[in-house]
Amino acid sequence: MDVSKMAEPQVTIVVVPRERFSLTQKSLESIYENTTIPFKLIYVDGGSPARIRDYLAAQAREKNFQLIRTDYYPSPNYARNLGLAQVNTEYVVFMDNDVVVAPNWLNNLVQCAEETGAAVVSPLVCQGQALHEIVHCAGGESAVIEENKGDRPTRRLHDKIYKQGKRVADLGDFLQRQPTGLAEFHCMLVRTAIIEKIGGQLDPAMMNTKEHVDFCVAVSEAGGSIYLEPTSLVTYINGMPLELSEIPFYMVRWSDAWGTTSLNRLREKWNLTEDKYHQNWYRSWSEYLTGRRRVFIIRPLLNKYYVFGRGKTRIENMLVRMEKRLNRYLSDRHTRKHPQEVQQQPAKSLPKTPVSA
Repeated sequence: MDVSKMAEPQVTIVVVPRERFSLTQKSLESIYENTTIPFKLIYVDGGSPARIRDYLAAQAREKNFQLIRTDYYPSPNYARNLGLAQVNTEYVVFMDNDVVVAPNWLNNLVQCAEETGAAVVSPLVCQGQALHEIVHCAGGESAVIEENKGDRPTRRLHDKIYKQGKRVADLGDFLQRQPTGLAEFHCMLVRTAIIEKIGGQLDPAMMNTKEHVDFCVAVSEAGGSIYLEPTSLVTYINGMPLELSEIPFYMVRWSDAWGTTSLNRLREKWNLTEDKYHQNWYRSWSEYLTGRRRVFIIRPLLNKYYVFGRGKTRIENMLVRMEKRLNRYLSDRHTRKHPQEVQQQPAKSLPKTPVSA
């Protein structure tokens, strides 16, 4: 099938917030500049500041895409499900709002799905501010591994990302279409039929950690195949400092509470063994989430407002401990304020009929 000659949209792109809002315009413009086949767009705006809210409202009117606005910070899978509920095409692309796409990215994803029958197709996902140069994810592995340890079997979740940190120019023969075991929600093309097969939505209890692994395992368990299509290039722009207006969102998005909920759900859903390995897994993810907030919130604020070198590490560690208590408070307040909205209720939609670009 020559996808470049498609007359009607077969794909709906669902864009959701990842961890910031300041890249919204750059990401959205790249979609319209570099997508040549017909598509529908559903944009989920989760509690963005007024400047971004107004920009998206204006763009939705101008380009006639569907905009869904919430006045709170939805978890990523919940936001994806808000968009997914409006999808009526054969394929859906899940994309974060800090991703920039290269020319023909969507054509090549659809072409791969059509020619292979894949349930999920991942582009070559790059990272950084130099577009399409450094690999973030070139496929990988995801599975529940059963092993016999001592007198009882164990079940553990396994995941591995391929080629992260490598230069695209150095990958050579690896850069060819191939089956893989992992795709990430930075950007992936999914057949809507496979979502119906695994329950009709993404698991909303997977709030901020390993949701892509959970999804890929579920797809594989349902008999769906996952492919890497490296001729489709996108870049997840990371490493930029947060704007002050983004800090509350970042704290909730990478909160300890959402991480614990996600890990508990994985343990329950896939019947993972609770042993020392599992306890270390919890601990490492708690440290990972704390580390994210240390790097992107604590250190920039400390560097900006604390000019003395002596005792800086001690003060940083003290601020980290204070931030953990604040993080717990903000998470609890968020849950109390939006218990039904976050878990059950649909967001208010600004009705726009999605049309082809």
